[in-house]
Amino acid sequence: MTAEQAAQKPALRVLLCAPRGFCAGVVRAIDAVERALVMYGPPVYVRHEIVHNKYVVEGLKAKGAVFVEELHEVPAGTTAPVIFSAHGVARAVPEDAARRNFFAIDATCPLVTKVHREATVHHKRGREVVLIGHAGHPEVIGTMGQLPEGAVSLVETAEQARLFQPRDPGNLAYTTQTTLSIDDTAEIVAILKRRFPAMVAPHKEDICYATTNRQEAVKRVAPEVDAMIVVGAPNSSNSQRLREAAEREGCARAVLVQRAGEIDWNVFGALSSLGVSAGASAPEILVEEILDAFAARYTLHVETVHTAHEDVFFPLPRQLRSDAAE
Repeated sequence: MTAEQAAQKPALRVLLCAPRGFCAGVVRAIDAVERALVMYGPPVYVRHEIVHNKYVVEGLKAKGAVFVEELHEVPAGTTAPVIFSAHGVARAVPEDAARRNFFAIDATCPLVTKVHREATVHHKRGREVVLIGHAGHPEVIGTMGQLPEGAVSLVETAEQARLFQPRDPGNLAYTTQTTLSIDDTAEIVAILKRRFPAMVAPHKEDICYATTNRQEAVKRVAPEVDAMIVVGAPNSSNSQRLREAAEREGCARAVLVQRAGEIDWNVFGALSSLGVSAGASAPEILVEEILDAFAARYTLHVETVHTAHEDVFFPLPRQLRSDAAE
């Protein structure tokens, strides 16, 4: 491109949300698969997408990871590692793995495991557990699957919270999916607390630090830009919540894209400002790809908007730590 052509490109102010992208639980899960491939060699079987990102999954496939949805897809008698995804699994899954004599490695995010433990404690204390979350999401399936069928009541919306009829209104506790909208969840919890004042809350907020921080950054940036791009997969709950947060803050053009090739230039072709964030399972290389696509059409002036500092680290599952190989 000549200097004259570059000068003809319109200017675009880009506000990069920070934090964005990978969280500690996602880093741990991806590292678990990569470490297992190094320690034990391929194949390494992974039940469900290790994280909800096609780019990440395809990259691990190329290294020898084999993704399955259920354990019956794993060859009987294999000695290869079988890894459970970051979203967590129902109690029946590791029990099934043990019956099949699989070498199972649990890469569930520790913050999801925290929710599992909370639900189990409430149940042991005789409380009916209310789970605020989205039906069908792997994390919700895993949390509900910690307890006997019928022990957990799923509430997805404020309307459902208004209509919910517990077995014993004085003996309730609630937990939440870790990747929900902060604002939507607060509304649901407020309704439930008004109706059931004795309902027991989590000791510490279940919506994870990464979900909270990424939503707060988007909420700061969204009112200042013409449009917002969230890099993430359509089946990624936390990524969808970022798009919704941008819309709620008044950004009419807020979209979720996985790769630069998905950008609709009819929508994004005439801008003076753009916000960019990424879901907790989206790698930074895809953010850079998006910026490169805009740089081909605009002269970018990039600013980073920091709203929180993250230094959370989760160690690898025990079987994959260096001392396990010694």
